[in-house]
Amino acid sequence: ISGLVKVMVLRSTAEQVESGVVLRGQTAAARQVDVRAETSAVVISEPLRKGANISEGEEMCVLDPGTRGAALEEARARLSEAKSRVPESIARVEEARARLEEAEINQNAAARLIQDGFASQTRVASADAAVAAAKAAVTSATTGLGTAQSGIEAATAAVAVAKKEIERLTIKAPFSGLLESDTAELGSLLQPGALCATIIQLDPIKLVGFVPETDVNR
Repeated sequence: ISGLVKVMVLRSTAEQVESGVVLRGQTAAARQVDVRAETSAVVISEPLRKGANISEGEEMCVLDPGTRGAALEEARARLSEAKSRVPESIARVEEARARLEEAEINQNAAARLIQDGFASQTRVASADAAVAAAKAAVTSATTGLGTAQSGIEAATAAVAVAKKEIERLTIKAPFSGLLESDTAELGSLLQPGALCATIIQLDPIKLVGFVPETDVNR
């Protein structure tokens, strides 16, 4: 019989083959932050050493307040003074409005009298001038009240700025972790942006792996 093809038979047995990619890697901190100063001052706190555990909110670097306390008290005094001006300004507005009302009454009376022939043109002109002057006084008093209220807003902002500047003197840990470096040394001058210390978070810990190109292309 022509056209026959010889066939070889190979008996095979199924086996489990392990296939995997060998990775090189290293552990890394879940978070790492360089904690820096936001103001300029000399460090007055003893340094914390590298490797020390630190809790969230714990003081890392404390800076010399210098004259900042006096600046806050001055800002508070200006705020108190600004507030004291408001009642006086309100009283001036009320007084000016009362005078305007009185001047308008006199103006109306003079207008009626001149119609009846009992008042001179001079009296009417005088009443008109008094009304104009009273209106100007109301405008001036109202402006003064606005200025007093603006003074309160400015003084309030100054107090807030002075308080914030004092808060910046204490540099605290943003989260619980481990010091990667010593905190700034006692007596050193920190400028805005200067490093107080580096803090890392190791719980949970992060694993960083490196995949070889041969394994990627396999």
